[in-house]
Amino acid sequence: MGGDHGPRVTLPACRHFLEQHPQAQLLLVGLPQSLQDFSHPRARVVAASEVVAMDDAVEIALRKKKDSSMRVALQQVKDGQAQAAVSAGNTGALMALARYLLKTVEGIDRPAIAYPLPNAKGGATTVLDLGANVDCTEQHLLQFAVMGSALVSALKNEEQPSVGLLNIGEEIIKGSEVIKKAGELLRSAAASGDLNFHGNVEGNDIFKGTTDIVVCDGFVGNVALKTSEGLASMIGGFLKEEFSRSPLTKVAALMAYPVLAAFKRRVDYRRYNGAALLGLRGLVFKSHGSADEFAFGQALNRAYDAARNQLLERVQARIAHARPLLAGGDADAQPAEAVAT
Repeated sequence: MGGDHGPRVTLPACRHFLEQHPQAQLLLVGLPQSLQDFSHPRARVVAASEVVAMDDAVEIALRKKKDSSMRVALQQVKDGQAQAAVSAGNTGALMALARYLLKTVEGIDRPAIAYPLPNAKGGATTVLDLGANVDCTEQHLLQFAVMGSALVSALKNEEQPSVGLLNIGEEIIKGSEVIKKAGELLRSAAASGDLNFHGNVEGNDIFKGTTDIVVCDGFVGNVALKTSEGLASMIGGFLKEEFSRSPLTKVAALMAYPVLAAFKRRVDYRRYNGAALLGLRGLVFKSHGSADEFAFGQALNRAYDAARNQLLERVQARIAHARPLLAGGDADAQPAEAVAT
């Protein structure tokens, strides 16, 4: 029911997903009157009487709308009726409800939003956190690194993915005190075999693909996300504008079109849609609110792959192994309202 488009996008995406994955089953959670035209032998409707609006405050989602589609969907995961939940709705509400209903894994203070950003190698760099936690301690950054490693290991079948700590320079003496202390913790985790820590990386390393994972606080991560999304829009606008100019400009634009079009496709956020909410006792994936049918389908694919590859069990196993290093500091703190959309 969520996102900018609701069922007119999510339902076609669900149908296409079921066609692609003959072993998958879907629970469609929402207002029955909005879902009544959808019929498939491997899908069923789970009724909810309310919907969390994109501009609803977290308090409304938690305390007022107790039969919202978002809450009912997460309850399916908690009750074992579903292996993963996917939503394109209000990010802050989703994070708060997921933490309230599913709780965090022991050893993890705060869930984090992990998202793959396209890189120059033709793949993607997983970045976390992307907006759930604006202010982070060094312990949080270590926890993000452990969870991100489990995510990439499960989805890419890469046993020891490399981790970079986002900083203003590669040297260990640079950065804030939190970053310096985080670097020390990450090096200790590498020495104990819990992480493959590359070292400090800079912003351009995200798009170079220097490491498989980049760890940062949610404020910086969200800025990186929005920058990545803006690239494709900028190139698309450039091509449209140049083709509308003089004949000479059109010829030049036509010559550059294949290269620019290929680059636009590479940085198209829709191909990488589906951010994992890591650190919870259940799998939850957040689709971009403006996702079209293709993009929402990608979020469904990521959730399906995560469940099929036992992401939750892998995250828990890595956290258990690294628990001596994960001395949390604010397990009872309330989650900050997420800024990613």
